[in-house]
Amino acid sequence: MKKILLVLFLATTFLSGCGPQIYQANNFASVKQKHKVVAILPFEVLIEAKRLPKGVTVDMLQDQQRDYGYGLQGDVYGYFLKQVSKNKYSVTFQDVSKTNAILNGAFISYEDLRSYSKDELCQILGVDAVVSGKATMSKPMSDGAAIAVGLLVGAWGATNSVNTTITVHEGEKGDLMWKYDYTASGSVGSSRQSLSNALMKNSSKNFPYKKS
Repeated sequence: MKKILLVLFLATTFLSGCGPQIYQANNFASVKQKHKVVAILPFEVLIEAKRLPKGVTVDMLQDQQRDYGYGLQGDVYGYFLKQVSKNKYSVTFQDVSKTNAILNGAFISYEDLRSYSKDELCQILGVDAVVSGKATMSKPMSDGAAIAVGLLVGAWGATNSVNTTITVHEGEKGDLMWKYDYTASGSVGSSRQSLSNALMKNSSKNFPYKKS
């Protein structure tokens, strides 16, 4: 059922997207000169559902959100590794397996991450900055019956939407240095990689650690 739930909300081919909104701190050009190692946190994921069908519990939904959050973390790290190998970035990225091991060793669960400030997380992880993100999945369906139909037949139409955000916070004060908001929408037929690919393809053009 958990795997089906993943397909239910997230099997989306991103055919179109609203124009991105980008924020960058005025002093980031000077601040980033001190940054050498950046960690990528598991993404915060929210699957919006007003009512769940019979057989789908809140715990199942939360498990799916957590699994998807770690999946996006790995996808983004993989993308960054390719760019680093091409000498496109001025920083390196901490291996996500190390990031997660350190967090686990500090007894910081996925659900606990939002209770910590970004500077606290940077200190715990031993990095100069952190990349974090959020993905909110939504459907124009308001009841469990519609969700149940989607589970059974795998048909969701062409109005899926995913609001995604990727941010960079520096490690000394935890200040927000860069933020990229993007909304993607499309039709059924793909996977989590569609979201990460769409997000990184667009945000990487303006990623602040990109060498000029």
